Amino acid sequence: MTASMKSLVIHAARDLRIEDRAPAPPASGEVQVRISHGGICGSDLHYFNHGGFGPVRLREPMVLGHEVAGEIIAVGDNVRGFSVGDAAAVSPSLPCETCHYCQRGQANHCLNMQFFGSAMPFPHIQGAFQQILTTDARRCVPVNGLSLAAAAMAEPLAVVLHAVKQSGSLRDKTVLISGCGPIGLLTVLAARHAQAETIIATDLSPFTLAAARQIGADYVINVADRPDGLHDWHRDKGQIDVQFECSGAAPALKAGIPALRPGGIIVQLGLGGDMPVPMMALTAKELQLRGSFRFHEEYSTAIKLMQEGAIDPTPLITATMPLRDAETAFRAAGDRSHHIKVQIDFTA
Repeated sequence: MTASMKSLVIHAARDLRIEDRAPAPPASGEVQVRISHGGICGSDLHYFNHGGFGPVRLREPMVLGHEVAGEIIAVGDNVRGFSVGDAAAVSPSLPCETCHYCQRGQANHCLNMQFFGSAMPFPHIQGAFQQILTTDARRCVPVNGLSLAAAAMAEPLAVVLHAVKQSGSLRDKTVLISGCGPIGLLTVLAARHAQAETIIATDLSPFTLAAARQIGADYVINVADRPDGLHDWHRDKGQIDVQFECSGAAPALKAGIPALRPGGIIVQLGLGGDMPVPMMALTAKELQLRGSFRFHEEYSTAIKLMQEGAIDPTPLITATMPLRDAETAFRAAGDRSHHIKVQIDFTA
């Protein structure tokens, strides 16, 4: 058994440390995973840059990370379906399965959710950016045929698949995606897979808009250069069926409303803090504003779609850096002029 391993721990804003910790042996129902790749998420960046987001603040040191995959190196008692040497993606989401939300099929709203790398509860729930992670085997999904870098993209893809489910059918629809960070670009891939007819992507970065075009957006609009770029879709009270708002920016939400057809749907994914909502415009056009928060069963679906080759998120991985360069990786992940998804290699 490994005596120690390294973890990536946030103590306060801009205070990111690589620390030695002793891995716990797997108890009954648990497995031990040697983490290979971990993707840096927007929430990780909020902890790094600001010490939290909204009312959620760090109150103790916390291991970051929740987009991970690796190799199982030990198996506890009463574990079925996994053996030493298996490759697995590890879901950050572990609902209790017994509360009334879990019983109603809303496991993403579990009252007792254990979600990796979350400062919402206290004590905080430690994250998965650890060289060796001991965890409940129910979190793990086999990833035969996938690279571990691809498998680590299952979590953000699951977020997007849940949002698409919230929107209803996209077949033959015109879709607007505002914000082309990792979630927005994965939404482009998911909307194309869901057979959207036309996909429009907006952002402020030429780099991310070029990526959107490359992976399947029909129209890309730099709203910094063309603030009226959606004007062509304003005619006849609006031409767009669904807006996926992925930026968390109030101007992006507001800009989409004149282009949405009456009865259109807005799915809000971006979590940039509270946003003013143009309620009268929503009311007059009978628009539907739907939230989308996390995921649950979509995690396994994400793995399946990647294994089938239906969705390939790997072109969005723009950099992979060793654990020793974690702070450099975090700074790169926040640079939307050069990077989309930055991963950390915990084996390098």
